[in-house]
Amino acid sequence: MDCWKGAVSHSWIYPTVIICANGFFTTMRPSESFLTPYLTGPDKNLTTEEVTNQILPVWTYSYLALLFPVFLLTDYVRYKPVLLLQGISLIVTWLLLLFAHGVLAMQLVEFFYGMVTATEVAYYAYIYSVVSTQHYQKVTSYCRSVTLVAATVAAVLGQLLVSLAHVSYFYLNAITLASVSLAFLCAFFLPMPQRSMFFHRRDAPEPLPGPSSCQEERSPDAAARTPTPQPQAGNAGPHRHMLSVLLQLGRDLRDCYGSRKLLYWSLWWALATAGFNQVVNYVQLLWDFRAPSHSSAVYNGAVEAIATFLGSATSMAVGYVKVNWDLSGELALGIFSALDSGSLLLMHFTDNIWACYAGYLAFKACYMLLITIATFQIAVNLSMERYALMFGFNNFVALAIQTILTVVVVDSRGLGLDISTQFLIYGSYFTVITGIFLIRSIYTIISIKCRNTSVAAESTAP
Repeated sequence: MDCWKGAVSHSWIYPTVIICANGFFTTMRPSESFLTPYLTGPDKNLTTEEVTNQILPVWTYSYLALLFPVFLLTDYVRYKPVLLLQGISLIVTWLLLLFAHGVLAMQLVEFFYGMVTATEVAYYAYIYSVVSTQHYQKVTSYCRSVTLVAATVAAVLGQLLVSLAHVSYFYLNAITLASVSLAFLCAFFLPMPQRSMFFHRRDAPEPLPGPSSCQEERSPDAAARTPTPQPQAGNAGPHRHMLSVLLQLGRDLRDCYGSRKLLYWSLWWALATAGFNQVVNYVQLLWDFRAPSHSSAVYNGAVEAIATFLGSATSMAVGYVKVNWDLSGELALGIFSALDSGSLLLMHFTDNIWACYAGYLAFKACYMLLITIATFQIAVNLSMERYALMFGFNNFVALAIQTILTVVVVDSRGLGLDISTQFLIYGSYFTVITGIFLIRSIYTIISIKCRNTSVAAESTAP
């Protein structure tokens, strides 16, 4: 038995298998594609206006309120307790969805789901704390792949059960409850990490492939400052230790955003992710508006399965494209953001549900392509710790922007716009993003050409 425990504690395979099982069952939620028909159908009997303007906005607000404290708590308690908290939140979410009724109860559902999304950071961060750097690429591939497979399986399974077996949405939610309960059980078997990225560092930071500091377009002093190991909590008072970690995080953020390249990629990340989350959160309501679920066949699961596949395919394609992203990256951001804008405007102006589905597929594929490029462009210049920090901060900024959109556009205390008009706003929002990055890319290309012309002229001068 002791030999078995020793082998488990030193092997990267055991925690990888368990965390992948946790990720699979957490993501395998066949009812998610049919949330709007479930809420507005006979099971809950809510109106579209109640779901749009009173219930769904609560998720955005709770996610924003919880993201930063949960981000710090995740590292401080070393991931596993937060994964258990995520499992409990998922179980409570689906118990309420199954058995509670009324607007207030569904707002509580959205609060707990905000907790679920705030704790998602623990899934990827956990595995880096229990395996060595030589296995990072492999385990990252496994962890990402299993969630994509689970999302596809869930969407296809949900669609088949609804279309062929005529299973009610209530039983789809019961299947989801069983799946997330299994995810919670898996989390119990995870080994407890002995270190974390910020509060419980054991060694010097583990670099990602590429330069380990934010060195693009920064002063030499800023470039020289890389994350330094923090003293262990046992060597200093816990409050002093926490303060020193927070100060170091602030210095790291200042240094990283001092790079113009990272600043512009992060700006696109925050702006586009805010719009993407808003679209994904409300697209089922638009589909239900174009083809009401009580009188039309619902193909939400099939569309989500295809969208996941296209997103995966475009993300993989990035690895095979040889492009000078320093020169053409901002142009790509502008062009594909324009496609996103066009897709959303199509979804607003068309009355055809199939055109609406096609617009969503194009929108999600373009976003997944660009977010993959942005992730690589940011990660290649950073240590693992700084990448995690920028990832968290960019998502926080995105969520703050999304909250503003929700308050102004969606919430009944704001404009409370109908769902079709909302998508006109989102299409216009991506048009603004397109303008920003097309103008910036034109400026960058002209500046580089002028610089090259100047260098060529100087080299030919007598």
